[in-house]
Amino acid sequence: MLKQFAIASSLFFIGQAQASTLDQVQQRDRLYCGVTVGVKGFSSPDDFGNWQGIDVDMCKAVAAAVLGDASKVSFFPLTSTTRFSALTEGDVDIVARNSTWTQSRDTAMGISFAGVNYYDGQGFLVMKNSGYQSVKDLAGATICTVENSTSELNLADHFRATGIDYKPLILKSVNLAADAFDHGRCDAYSYDLSSLYSQRSSMSNRADVIALPELISKEPLGPLVREGDDQWLNIVRWSLFAMINAEEAGVTQQNVDSMKKSSTDQKVRRLLANDIPRGRALGLNDDWPYQIIKQVGNYGESFSRHLGEQSDLRIDRGINSLWTDGGLMYAMPMR
Repeated sequence: MLKQFAIASSLFFIGQAQASTLDQVQQRDRLYCGVTVGVKGFSSPDDFGNWQGIDVDMCKAVAAAVLGDASKVSFFPLTSTTRFSALTEGDVDIVARNSTWTQSRDTAMGISFAGVNYYDGQGFLVMKNSGYQSVKDLAGATICTVENSTSELNLADHFRATGIDYKPLILKSVNLAADAFDHGRCDAYSYDLSSLYSQRSSMSNRADVIALPELISKEPLGPLVREGDDQWLNIVRWSLFAMINAEEAGVTQQNVDSMKKSSTDQKVRRLLANDIPRGRALGLNDDWPYQIIKQVGNYGESFSRHLGEQSDLRIDRGINSLWTDGGLMYAMPMR
């Protein structure tokens, strides 16, 4: 009986190993990434259909680490309703679509968050001429937000706690919510502030739209994977950490080759695998951090390109600055 159990157990674990996400991605020679239906700065297609954004860069970094080629990614637009089921049912290998890390999601939905690639908070857009200067002024207002999002819950919690009545208008996607606000169907639009800035840039009356000064929530946004595959969780997590550590160490797309060749800084040498094997425990080649930095860049470069001074959004780094610059962005050390 014990022998039969041992054989059955061995077969089970062999089957589990064969079905690992890393094996599937490498056999397919392509990463399947779930993204938003279009939030500029995070994930949206450009005029040529090429996906751009910091969440897109997250997936490209994983592809660079796992496949040695950041371009080997297929992007699948997912709504707030379908994003988690698409992951748990195996339609995608990773979801990177400005999703908030919460206790219930991380423990009860069969998913695991790999880290935070943007610290956000829920805000409000209103029209300049509306007379609204504070969230306290929104009594009786119709407020748009997105179905099955933390924003929907935060709105209800906030106004219940403050005793202010409001009229929720719940839409199925950020695009529908932004369009409803743009066409005057609601007095305010509430969602993650970064997403609001992104959507405002495409509104017909964007010059007349302002953000109220308050935030009503914490929204740590990050990539997520299926629960139960620790190797894949570690690969995604350390791909993000490699980008953050690279910025902290001053390693960029432009200087990574020279830094790899001649830097005497031990942090740099450990990052670029000059001294010790770096990939075996993850099932990757030792140069996986180098491939990420060379092909995608460090975290600061990605932020600047899609959200910061090089983008149309020009969002200040703020709390997303490195911890060494007074922000919250912090990666575990690579040693």
